[in-house]
Amino acid sequence: MPLSLFIARHRNAISRLFWLLALVALLLSERVFADRLMGNVLLTIGLMLIGLAIVGRLWCALYIGGRKNDELVSEGPYSMTRNPQYFFSLLGFLGLGLSTRSVSFALSAGLFFAVVYPCVIASEEAFLRNKFGAAFEAYCERTPRFFPSIVLYREPDACEVRPRYFHRTAGDVVWFVWLVGVVALADALGTRLVTPLFVVF
Repeated sequence: MPLSLFIARHRNAISRLFWLLALVALLLSERVFADRLMGNVLLTIGLMLIGLAIVGRLWCALYIGGRKNDELVSEGPYSMTRNPQYFFSLLGFLGLGLSTRSVSFALSAGLFFAVVYPCVIASEEAFLRNKFGAAFEAYCERTPRFFPSIVLYREPDACEVRPRYFHRTAGDVVWFVWLVGVVALADALGTRLVTPLFVVF
C-alpha cells in the first residue's frame, strides 16, 4: 500500500498519536512565553482559531452531511474552496498549537497538517474525480483546492440537513474543546510533577 494511501486511511489514528506526543512534549518543556503577556496573546489567538474551526466544520456539515459520496456539493463553504472542512481543521490545529502558548507547538501542528492532510485531500479528490468525472473537473477549474476565495461564495435558498450526520460532525469537532482543557491541565501539572528537559518558544 502506498504511504500516501496509508496516511489517508489512518489519518484519525495518526492525528491522535501526534497530539498525544505533543502533550508529552508539553509536559517535558518549558515555554519561554508561557508566563508573559505574549503567552496570553498566543492563547487568545488560539482560542479564536479553535472557535472558527468549530463553527466552520459545523457549517460544512450542514451542506455535506450524508451527501458527500452521493452528489457533488458546490454551494455554501464548498463554493469558496473544494476542501473547506480541512481548511477549518487547519485553523483548529494551529489554534490548539497556540493554546499551549508556544509558537513552536503551533508551527509543529501546522507542519504535521501540511504533511498528512494533502494525502487525505488527494485521496478524496481521486474518488470524486472517478465518480463525477467532467462535473468534478469543471468544479476544480472554478474553485480553489484549499484556501477559500470569498468572492466565489454562493448559497442556496435552502438546504437539506440530515441530523444524524450533523451530530457526528459535532462529535468530531468537540475534541478541539477537550484538547484545550487537556492542554491547560498538562500546563498546570507539568511545572509541578516534571522537571522540564528543554525550552521552546
